[in-house]
Amino acid sequence: MPYNIEKIKVKVWKARGLANALTICRIALSVALLIPVALSPAFLIIYTIAGLTDMLDGFVARRTGTESKLGAMLDSVADLILVIVCLVKILPVVSMPPWLWIWVAAIAVVKIANVISGFVVAKRMVMLHTTANKVAGLVTFLVPFAIPFFGIVAPAIPACAAATFAAVQEGHFIRTGSAVIININHKI
Repeated sequence: MPYNIEKIKVKVWKARGLANALTICRIALSVALLIPVALSPAFLIIYTIAGLTDMLDGFVARRTGTESKLGAMLDSVADLILVIVCLVKILPVVSMPPWLWIWVAAIAVVKIANVISGFVVAKRMVMLHTTANKVAGLVTFLVPFAIPFFGIVAPAIPACAAATFAAVQEGHFIRTGSAVIININHKI
């Protein structure tokens, strides 16, 4: 019987290791995005693979029952690194109107306020994986593919709208204390 328990422990460790390895790959791929020209085919291929690791790491963790606080935090850090690298690469090569800069900055301010509120309310870093955040992430992920065809404004509007809703909802959950309950129960 002890052999079976050890075998199960090894399977769980391997599954958790796979999910976290995918997340770490996203971090490495994000750094690799600094090399090719923004929006070039090489950039978009690396970007696509990074996006796939984002979908797969959570799927693997949920499917194998190996979700963890470390994995969720690592996922949020990897997402943040990917976003920062993409902003650093893409923003200098697109021409954004001032109102769009203001909108993006406002979303960033709300997200920063949410992180600070999480520390105040929950006494720890709270990064929610809500449905709204996932939708905003998907819509935002598609923006670089649309820029060559439509410019920055048309794809940025739905991305900013989704991100605004997600950020406000996240802030509401955090400030009302719902985030602590949601995170503990892994409902979102």
